[in-house]
Amino acid sequence: MEMVSAQNLWKSFDGQEVLRGISCTVQQGEVLAIIGPSGSGKSTLLRCITQLEQVDQGHIVICGEELVKTVEGKARYGDKKTCARIGLHLGLVFQNFNLFPHFNVLRNITEAPMRVLKKSGEEAKAQALSLLEKMGLSDKAAAYPGQLSGGQQQRVSIARALAMSPDILFFDEPTSALDPELTGEILKVIRELAAEHMTMVVVTHEMKFARDVADRVIFMDGGVIVEEGDPQQVFEAPKSERTKAFLARYNER
Repeated sequence: MEMVSAQNLWKSFDGQEVLRGISCTVQQGEVLAIIGPSGSGKSTLLRCITQLEQVDQGHIVICGEELVKTVEGKARYGDKKTCARIGLHLGLVFQNFNLFPHFNVLRNITEAPMRVLKKSGEEAKAQALSLLEKMGLSDKAAAYPGQLSGGQQQRVSIARALAMSPDILFFDEPTSALDPELTGEILKVIRELAAEHMTMVVVTHEMKFARDVADRVIFMDGGVIVEEGDPQQVFEAPKSERTKAFLARYNER
């Protein structure tokens, strides 16, 4: 089943084209890794699909519902209610955690399910505690974000996203703010979610992770998709010279 269909997406900032006619899809249960140099448009693509940015032109369908289409050369979005409903299908984990510093861990996780999904306090708390156990953070429910390591904060942010029961989970460079030791904690969690067949889109600079965990890899550069395919093909036998040059720099490290 196709969970995301993004067709011919264009996006500019101050006259500079960041996405140039990009098209991609995400299938149910698939882990899609998006790689590429800084400034290639990877994060912008994620932000457009998750409604943090609006496209200038293009067509996006999420879980069978149309988010935006192009009419007479301009993007036309669905009404506010439709966009909000579509947004509930999606979860997003940011690179810088984005936890509420004045809420403890438990409240960071329960706030949205109670306010948006109208869950009872008891139900939201039970779910949050279960997610914290899954993340190896059972003893941190009463702690505040400032009392946690970066890896712990990122695991809380993953739990917060999962608490909304999204159909698709998006990760925007989830390990970029972490040192190598803490990076392993987050990659382990994502591997476990992949084993549970969670549909995920991961923008990452962790090439080994993308190669080992993704079902499909997209390489972006200059606002376009240069190459896509299964990890073995992209990493071991890339067709594009640009892909070869990019991966060669990582292989030298």
